[in-house]
Amino acid sequence: MNRLAPKLAPQLAPYLFVVLWATGFIGAKYGLPHVEPLTFLLIRYLFVISLMTAVALAMQAPWPKDARQWFHIGVSGLLVHAVYLGGVFTAISMGLPAGVTSLVVGIQPLLTAVGAGWLLGEAVLARQWAGLGLGFVGVALVVSGKIGSGFGLDALVPALAALVGITAGTLYQKRYCPSFDWRTGAVAQFVPTAIATFAVASFTESFRVEWAPDFIFALAWLVLVLSIGAISLLNWLIRHGTAVNIASVFYLVPPCTALIAWALFGETLSGIALAGMGLAVWGVYLARK
Repeated sequence: MNRLAPKLAPQLAPYLFVVLWATGFIGAKYGLPHVEPLTFLLIRYLFVISLMTAVALAMQAPWPKDARQWFHIGVSGLLVHAVYLGGVFTAISMGLPAGVTSLVVGIQPLLTAVGAGWLLGEAVLARQWAGLGLGFVGVALVVSGKIGSGFGLDALVPALAALVGITAGTLYQKRYCPSFDWRTGAVAQFVPTAIATFAVASFTESFRVEWAPDFIFALAWLVLVLSIGAISLLNWLIRHGTAVNIASVFYLVPPCTALIAWALFGETLSGIALAGMGLAVWGVYLARK
């Protein structure tokens, strides 16, 4: 069993990341009714910084070696956390349905494939392009039943910003800072993220928080499961995989989210959604084969 663990870990890590990342909707579902989006994220970032600083000091983890490394890790954090998470939470708070938000950011693997060839020199095979295309169609089918009307086009702006953030952040980190310690790297990523989020929130929000049990649960979940667990896994995947392979697993997030919502909240799963899940899984298989 001990001999199998090192071999299975790299294969299972992407799918564990998908499951953890998909649970992010739990935080939005329970937390946003009690706090404004950027305030929610700012509190989350401050808890992560405090916790990971304590862990890094206690474990004597190595810190970034020079200002250049601090800069690159910080920029990747701004893109992946401040821009992506800030865009998603703001879009949902502005009334953009979660399905539409998922569909917008679901374009990310295709954009990443373009950027991987252009910026990283990675060869994207015809089979992988086919898989990426199938995956996007699958995601569209999964979220089609959740797409409603009644939102303004201005709500699409933060969702598009989130798309650019997660795409650019993945490519930037892969090129400039693929390897760093997960404990001190989290601090280096979240400090500039917290500063940027505070700067924007100070002009747009009141910083009012209702410390209800649902909000406390959501905050704890997002700090421990998402910001520490899922993000640490994402950093590991970026260090060990190609940009296309990393991005392709994001296609599995909406299907996984739909399954969790069905299991926990009784949300229905249509035949079209189930077919979309199959296409998404097949597309990821082709892209990662």
